Amino acid sequence: MNYKSIVVTQRGGLEAVQIMENELRPPAAEEARIRVLATPVCQDDIAIRKGNRPFLAKIPFTPGYACIGTVEAVGENVVDVAVGDRVAALTNYDSHAEVLYWDAQELVHVPESIDPAEGVTLILNYLVAYQILHRVAQVKAGDKVLIIGASGGVGTAFLQLGRLAGVKMFGLASASKHAILIEYGATPIDYRTQDFVEVIRQAEPEGLDFVFNGMGEEYYERGLAVLRRGGVLVHYGAPQSFSHFLLLVAKLLFYNLLPNGKKIAGYGTHRLGTDLFKEDWTALFELLQAGQIQPIIQKAFPLLEATKAYALLESGAVTGNLVLLAPGVS
Repeated sequence: MNYKSIVVTQRGGLEAVQIMENELRPPAAEEARIRVLATPVCQDDIAIRKGNRPFLAKIPFTPGYACIGTVEAVGENVVDVAVGDRVAALTNYDSHAEVLYWDAQELVHVPESIDPAEGVTLILNYLVAYQILHRVAQVKAGDKVLIIGASGGVGTAFLQLGRLAGVKMFGLASASKHAILIEYGATPIDYRTQDFVEVIRQAEPEGLDFVFNGMGEEYYERGLAVLRRGGVLVHYGAPQSFSHFLLLVAKLLFYNLLPNGKKIAGYGTHRLGTDLFKEDWTALFELLQAGQIQPIIQKAFPLLEATKAYALLESGAVTGNLVLLAPGVS
């Protein structure tokens, strides 16, 4: 028996993406074989294909940063999951496929009542926002924050989770996407036509408590400019190249040495470890089941039509999330 996967065969555009057949094999020891139900499409899927990341997957590779699926076989010594379990994984690669092989200890159980399309957005985008808010920034009600890139998958997660946390939010987004920011109580700022430093200084002359930046180091100076003394800019998201990575590290060191009482903190999805992932995913599943968060999914595509999703994400016209779904999942 075979299964199909999306494979990037060279660095470049969509012409580098193909569908390939692979032979189905039994899982190795301590491994589970998962039939993928849903997997998100994120900026890293695009950037790594194009070569715009400092640490790249070796060609050929299958994109896909996360998934929810059903365990259909397990290898020897697997005790964490069983055949038939619904599980999720944070993978970095490999989940844009009909089948995923993964270390069983790295999987988290997903409640059967959760819709896979909605639930899979929690595994990456909501995890990033939740951990930055509650583990890095440790926000409290009344804190004032700026979300740079507030209309994408992580940005809309910040909006929903920030409202739950009781923080006052400002968000950068193009004018066509301001309605979603207003819906969640954020003050929208059009990064194309407005100077966000001037807008925030007029609205909050004492400065903000936090800036959440996933858009690049070019926002550092202006982000720091709107912080109060003692405020923190939290940077997440990978730089575009190894040279940019070195520049990012240098800027982090430089700005944190300035005697202005303001700091930059970095966040990476794998720094806090699997145990905290599982704890925070459980909290997010509970919020979703209680109706306290509602992932915004602009469009769902059949799993093997991933190139259509990649093209839409690259267009910049996406609000919220894009997901790929297995046949029969709606």
